[in-house]
Amino acid sequence: MVKDIVVNRTDTPLDRFLGQDTQVLQQEVLIVNQVIRVEYMQIGFTEKHIPEEHGRLYLFPVDDGQFSVQLLYLQHNDTPSDTASVCRLQFLPGFFDQYPAETLVTQTPFRFDHTTEQQFSICSQTATLLEDLKGTHSLTDFLQSLHLSELAMHLLRRALEKILIPFDPCQVPACRFLAYDSEREKIAEARRTLEQSFDQPLTIRELSRKVAMNECYLKKGFKALTGKTIHEYQQELRISKARILLGQPGYSVSDVAALLGFSSISHFSTAFKKATGLKPCELLK
Repeated sequence: MVKDIVVNRTDTPLDRFLGQDTQVLQQEVLIVNQVIRVEYMQIGFTEKHIPEEHGRLYLFPVDDGQFSVQLLYLQHNDTPSDTASVCRLQFLPGFFDQYPAETLVTQTPFRFDHTTEQQFSICSQTATLLEDLKGTHSLTDFLQSLHLSELAMHLLRRALEKILIPFDPCQVPACRFLAYDSEREKIAEARRTLEQSFDQPLTIRELSRKVAMNECYLKKGFKALTGKTIHEYQQELRISKARILLGQPGYSVSDVAALLGFSSISHFSTAFKKATGLKPCELLK
């Protein structure tokens, strides 16, 4: 099923996952079995900035002893550069009925009777599983359903492992390049560039070209040295500047949103409240 619409969303898991107004360019829903569903989307962004690649787990209690889980993954597309692929897996309440209740409440990083939202990184193994999930073609429908079910369950296990053990053991070897002064200086230059252009957020690709560094190295190195993703760092800079401007006479909420490069007042207000817990208008002089 293909759609070509601009999505006007409220507060759904997909809203919180993407964090801004988007356009769904393509959409396909696949029923794996009675308790697992997979949805693929091609997303276009109304702003130049695309969020970092990441995954997120949402857990929703639906009744006493019953709950559903959604896994969402965002991955960048090579072309066009302002689009991304989103994969959503839904594990319906019946999926968890096959497991003894006591196994679901021991040694977990969250409670199964409370709404939960947990973010995690997409490691190389997860990326491979997602690629396999999308490209599965078996001889029969039943074999394909079995294969998709196995991949979906493997992705769920990997997500829970990432949440239980938040640090990817592959990150340290991947950041050995930071032993060189020249590479650390590129990260520092990227940080200075972001501080000078926070009102015009840069994509990973644009920033990597400015500092002459591989995109993957830039993302991993920036997180290793600052403790934040590039998107998180840019957003903090914008929100910090917004607090200053809103406290000065003569600035309206729309003025501040425009000055800081937000696509709309609603997007700015949502981002500001998420970061500060306040509405922008509450700080106006």
